[in-house]
Amino acid sequence: MPTPSALEICRTDLFTREAELQERYPQVLVDKVLRIREMYNWFISNPDGTDREFVAELCQRHDISKVTAYADLAIVKTLLPTLATASRDFHRWRFNEMILATYKMAEKRKDTKTMERAASSYAKHNRIDIEDEQAMPYDMIVPQPFTATDDPRVLGIEPIPNIQQRIAEMIDKYRKETIDIEDVQFEEVDLEFPALFPNETPDNDDEREENLL
Repeated sequence: MPTPSALEICRTDLFTREAELQERYPQVLVDKVLRIREMYNWFISNPDGTDREFVAELCQRHDISKVTAYADLAIVKTLLPTLATASRDFHRWRFNEMILATYKMAEKRKDTKTMERAASSYAKHNRIDIEDEQAMPYDMIVPQPFTATDDPRVLGIEPIPNIQQRIAEMIDKYRKETIDIEDVQFEEVDLEFPALFPNETPDNDDEREENLL
C-alpha cells in the first residue's frame, strides 16, 4: 500500500499523538506533521501574520530550507479553511481574542468608552444574554430504513398477473398497427399567379412573388 502524502496525513491525523504517528508513518513524515501542527497553532495565534513571517518563524524553529518551509505553508493554508469551516468556533475564538486585546489596550489608557463598546461587542457576539438553546438529541434519532422493491402492493396496488407478458403483447400489437412512414421527394411549389391574381400586372406579380418568398 503506497504511503499517503503529507497533506492526506495532516487531514486525518494532524492532532494524533506522536507515538501513534510513529507507529503508522515513517519518521520523516511524522516530523513534517509535527511541524505543521506547531505552525498551524502559530497561524491561529497570529491571524494577521504574513507568509514571510510564517516562513521565517518556521526556518528559525526547525532549521529547514525556505523551499520546505513554503511547502509546509501551503499545507497549513489548505488545512485552515477545512478546519475553520467545520464549526464557527474558530472565527468566534479569533473575534474574542481581538476584542479582548482591544479591551486590554483601552483599559491601560483608561478609555472607558472603548472598553464599554468592546464589552458590548463581546457580549453580543457570544450571546451571553440569551439562554442556551436545548441541544437536539441526534443520538436518539433512528434513521428510517428503506428497501428497494418493484412490488406495487407496498402502495396498496394489486399487481397485474403476468405483467411482463402483457407488456410484450401490447408492444407487439401497437407495432403492427403503426402506419409506415413514407419518404417523399421535395417538389417545387407551383403557384399559378395569373389564375390566382388575374387583375395584377406582371410587375405586381413579380413583386408579390418576391414578398411571398
